[in-house]
Amino acid sequence: MTLLALLEPVEKDQALAPPLRLAEKMLGDAHETAVGDTTIAWGEMGTGPSLILIHGIQDSHRAWRRSAPHLAKRFRVLLPDLPGHGYSGRPDAPYTLEWYARVLADWMDRIGVEKAHICGHSFGGGIAQWMVLEHRSRIERLALIAAGGLGREVTPSMRLATFPVLGPKITPLVLRYVLPLVLRNSSQIFGHMEPEEQERFIRMIRIPGTDRAFQRSLEGVINLFGQYVQTIQRAGEVPHMPPVALFWGSKDPIIPIAHGKKAVANSDNITLTVYSKCGHYPQLDVPERFTNDLMTFLDDPGRKEARFHPATATKGLKSLLGRRGNV
Repeated sequence: MTLLALLEPVEKDQALAPPLRLAEKMLGDAHETAVGDTTIAWGEMGTGPSLILIHGIQDSHRAWRRSAPHLAKRFRVLLPDLPGHGYSGRPDAPYTLEWYARVLADWMDRIGVEKAHICGHSFGGGIAQWMVLEHRSRIERLALIAAGGLGREVTPSMRLATFPVLGPKITPLVLRYVLPLVLRNSSQIFGHMEPEEQERFIRMIRIPGTDRAFQRSLEGVINLFGQYVQTIQRAGEVPHMPPVALFWGSKDPIIPIAHGKKAVANSDNITLTVYSKCGHYPQLDVPERFTNDLMTFLDDPGRKEARFHPATATKGLKSLLGRRGNV
């Protein structure tokens, strides 16, 4: 059975339209590319330098729907759905940051993109950072929006989902029943999601295999104490970082802005743009301001490569290696 055949109405009392062709679901021109043991659904719009936008956990490429059209005036915008998300495949895979980064690098090979600017949101920011660690030659500049991997704190609900034994049992129920309820009654948490996008979102997260991808993705970076995998701890391994810019909402309820401020304090040449009274989705809440700021960063000819202070990078790396040794 194909993935599209699984997109049946999720509520018997909802008058939802039949499943649409992929071309009618994706932003821009729709594509589907086989990568390893999965498929990547991706949209494309605009021409110019390549800019890859990586969405967050339990989301899809549509998280960029209000920003991508503006960016497409200057860039060739590439909008992949991560494996386990959106309209991409749901393989039985580890769903670690390393795995995601490798799949995206392979996808770039398959579509003929040697190098690109990378912009990652939330969990996608963690993947983007891992791509710098493992695939540095593919990255022109790095933009991070409310990114994971820069500190330990994270919303309590994500920590609870990793609770041993109980977490994997309740995750499917939360995704199927609790998340849609929160979505419909607190859409501002999700960038003030439109009603039609809410229904689309609910259909996507009920595709079989989504809960497995979500659980493994979380457990790959988060435990009861927060984010135990912090990519900043490996910054010292990259001799020449790309130019880096951070973007954050001042009222982010998911990943605190303090992570961005700390990253700037422990580095050189990294900037932090803060959006007042904005939550976890600046690209949706203030799309024009965000896209203007992002394009300014990407077009700045004088932008220097990021440098993390040696003491910070070394301390973080030793901490990471120490925890691995105790596992």
